[in-house]
This record gives sequence, C-alpha cells and structure tokens, in this order.
Amino acid sequence: MNTDWLGLGGRIAVVTGAAGGIGRAVAASFVEAGVSVMLLDRDAEALHAIEHSLRDTGGTVAAMVCDIGSEGSIADAARATQDRLGPVDILVNNAGILRPGPLATLPLEEWNTLLTVNLTGYLLCAQAFRPQMLGRGGAIVSIASIAASNPQPRSGAYSPSKAAVAMLSRQLALEWGPDGIRSNIVSPGLVRTPMSEAFYQAPGVAEKRAAMVPLRRVATPQDMADAVLFLCSPRASYVTGAEILVDGGLDQVVMELTPRPGF
Repeated sequence: MNTDWLGLGGRIAVVTGAAGGIGRAVAASFVEAGVSVMLLDRDAEALHAIEHSLRDTGGTVAAMVCDIGSEGSIADAARATQDRLGPVDILVNNAGILRPGPLATLPLEEWNTLLTVNLTGYLLCAQAFRPQMLGRGGAIVSIASIAASNPQPRSGAYSPSKAAVAMLSRQLALEWGPDGIRSNIVSPGLVRTPMSEAFYQAPGVAEKRAAMVPLRRVATPQDMADAVLFLCSPRASYVTGAEILVDGGLDQVVMELTPRPGF
C-alpha cells in the first residue's frame, strides 16, 4: 500500500497491545508509512518477535513490556519512549481483553479486571503521553468495537467497557481539542485476531459469519489498521470526536434478519 499521501513520515507513535492482531497490523503499517513506533504489550515473547520483524524491514522501532492496567508501568513506558524515540505524536489505544460470562454470575474481580485494562488503561495512557503531544498536533485513536453500540451476550463487561471507551474518546476530543490534540475511535466488527481465532476454528463458523456481513467477508487486522492510519494522519486534521465503524456493513443487517411476510 502506498502510504506517502498520508503525510505521516517522521512522526512517532505508540501502539498498545502491539503483539496482537490489530496492534501488529497497525505497527507494521506505521513503519511502512515512515513512522517510528514504540511497541507496548504484556506478552514479552510475542512483543520482541514483532520488534525484530519490523526492524528487519528497516523500521525504526522500540519495544517495552507494559501492563496498561498499571499506572506505574505506563509512566515508565512514557519516559522510555521519549528517551529512545523522542516526543510522541500519536497514541493508539488498542490493548484489550475479553472475559466471557453472563452478568448474573460475573465475579466482581473479573468485571474490575476487564474495565481496568479496556477502559482505565486507555485514560492512563492518554494522560501519560499527553505532555509529549502538546504543541505537536497530537492524535489519539482508541479501538472500541461494534459491541460498544450492540450488546454482546455472555461477554461480561466487554460491551460496557467498549461503550465507555467511545465516550472517553469523545470527552478527550472536547477537553483536549483546544490543546491541538485530536481523539477518535475505530470500531471493528467481525475480525479474525488471535483473541477471536478460537471461534473460527469451530466447523462452519467462518462461513456463517461471512454470510452475515453485507460485504460477505470477515475483516482482517489490516482493515482496521488502514482506518487507524487515516485518523492519525494530517489528512484527518479536522476530524475529532468521530467514530469509524469498520464492519463491512454488519451494523446494517438487523432489518434483513427480521421476518417480514409478504416482502
């Protein structure tokens, strides 16, 4: 993909959850666009594998094990990023977890754990990297989900956490806009990532899911990365508080699934 038109060359980005499917695609796309990238993830082995892979392509990258549920870990990552790469222009809040279970029996500990990573961690990252973005036209993109506006059954706090991420992003857009920092959301629909891959191993699931989507395919992480890069770029310099729903039209199918005799 020719990314020169985005005007991202020379910028510095942080990607959380960089060792996962979407995070890895975002980081690789940044490198292709000439962006220096700090990779953050809790999985040390996978993190260093992607670090070496991107360096082999000629990219300028650094990596650090980071738990975004820990304020201290994030503060360490912010200092390390500035020391190793320079002040940050872009933050992609992507790290997330899924803890299944019906709300009726969901343990409070699991609820709190998921919200700590999926929501509070996004705020802590934004706060930690904000000082570096001031005066640089900073851009924050947070990964929410189609589940932010469509409750996902038996998924614990996942949908509530993603709905809260969407509002957090809008709140940041409002409060930090006067400081020149933009905040936007990318909401994936069905996408094959390491976190969701187990579903697709069940017989027939991939085909059934693709058939639900108007574009008739399940998304790849690259589909998400393309939207993220646009929102981070000068091409989106007047876009803030927005959401791009990258779902192949899945959000539009409710009436198609509703029986309508005579039609």
